[in-house]
Amino acid sequence: MLNLKGKQLYLRALEPRDLDFLYQLENDTSIWEISGTLKPYSKKVLRLYLDNAHRDIYEVKQLRLCISDLEDTCIGLIDLFDFDPKNRRAGIGVVISRTKDRNKGYGAEALSLMCNYAFTTLDLHQLYANILEDNEASIHLFEKQGFEKIGCKREWIRTSKGFKNELMFQKINSDVS
Repeated sequence: MLNLKGKQLYLRALEPRDLDFLYQLENDTSIWEISGTLKPYSKKVLRLYLDNAHRDIYEVKQLRLCISDLEDTCIGLIDLFDFDPKNRRAGIGVVISRTKDRNKGYGAEALSLMCNYAFTTLDLHQLYANILEDNEASIHLFEKQGFEKIGCKREWIRTSKGFKNELMFQKINSDVS
């Protein structure tokens, strides 16, 4: 757990007590565009998800952790997804739920902790992130953490206002071969 604790926050496993937070976040239509969500989630479905959240990353190919401040308030989520142990890579995504908690360094610290965990504990060679081209805050966050833009998927995400380009960022762990 030590490598999942920073100065302002720590990353922890999802708990049953996080149901209301998860329900609110997953049903926030303002982030559906970036999460790929198409319909609301019920508390029943999310409770089942929480009941299975303990499953191993090698089995389910993903890991979702709660971003908690030092008072143990869940302020966001960070995910590893498309975990590929053979090629030693995974996708990574982060969301800070409330606008008032953004731009305080929480996303940067959570991303740094998760990258460190992925590279040291999971022995990954690379992480990648997909970010909509108009999400300047996320682009800045990932570039600040050493991710490099490696490409653009044109007209990749369909929104209510038309198609948007999605940028792909990558961070290579140069400490491993």
